[in-house]
Amino acid sequence: MAKPDVSHLPYESSFVPEILTEDHRTKFACHPGVSCFNACCKQADVMLAPYDVIRLKQHLKMTSGEFLAEHTVPWEVDSDGIIGVKLKTNEDKHCLLMTEKGCSVYDDRPAACRYYPFGLMGVKHTEAKTDEQSYFRIEEEHCKGHEEENFLPETIEMTLGEYRKNQQVEEYDKYNLDWIRLMLKKKSAGPSVGKPSPESLQILFMATYDLDRFMRFISSPNFKSVYIVDDETYNKIENDDVALLEFGYRFLRQVLFGEKTIELREDVVKQRSEERQEIWKARHEAEMEYASFNDPRYDPEVMGDEVMRDDMLKEKEAAGNKENNAEGTDK
Repeated sequence: MAKPDVSHLPYESSFVPEILTEDHRTKFACHPGVSCFNACCKQADVMLAPYDVIRLKQHLKMTSGEFLAEHTVPWEVDSDGIIGVKLKTNEDKHCLLMTEKGCSVYDDRPAACRYYPFGLMGVKHTEAKTDEQSYFRIEEEHCKGHEEENFLPETIEMTLGEYRKNQQVEEYDKYNLDWIRLMLKKKSAGPSVGKPSPESLQILFMATYDLDRFMRFISSPNFKSVYIVDDETYNKIENDDVALLEFGYRFLRQVLFGEKTIELREDVVKQRSEERQEIWKARHEAEMEYASFNDPRYDPEVMGDEVMRDDMLKEKEAAGNKENNAEGTDK
């Protein structure tokens, strides 16, 4: 089997983790009686996926913008500048949502917290057309949940699939998997897609994390003049954050990869394209004119869009020096 691509995973490590399946058996206990209780929350480095933000902002009765500003910090997902978010911590790396009694948002805690001490990853083998959903074990010295002395009478051995159901993480995976696939597709497409523009990066963040702002964006007259979205869809996404997130995934597949997921008003698109071409042409001509006045190597009439070669510049300078010397001789 070919080596899987796991370079998009949010951990720093020099080794590739062991890949586990849902059939992997485990026995784990986390409760107030364990000596390490809350220790993982005191060393928090929790990446949030889009559905995590929905659950947390609803639990805290905040808008997405308020939650992102108060409870998260940005982090760079990849070298192209794609931004994700992590839970904000205090100076001691303690999660701000942790209390002495445990997690204050336990019923709506993020997927990463539910999975612990395991993690989910989308794996795409080099020869495969689609990704696979796999898992890996997180091993940290402070965690004592694997030790038999900390097991409760009700602690039983179970498969990873059963553990996922027990932690109610399946719903999180359902709505976060499309986000993982977007990241994988962008990475696997490589140079054929190219580095996203600053505008695309902003739209990517807005359509996955800042959903209240995204709703305002797609409700604007400007958006509606280009995209055809029926009233039923608008009514649904205005009242359902999950439906809005799924619409955001559709929109991003169109913006990032050119998939036809949302119908366009072709006449408007054509008109805007022509207007943009005129703007770019005028901007280019202005830049050319400015360059011709400020750079002696740049002569649009002779070289078009190219810079004159250094040897041509030297010839021009030599000719000028020759003229000056001739004038000096005449004097």
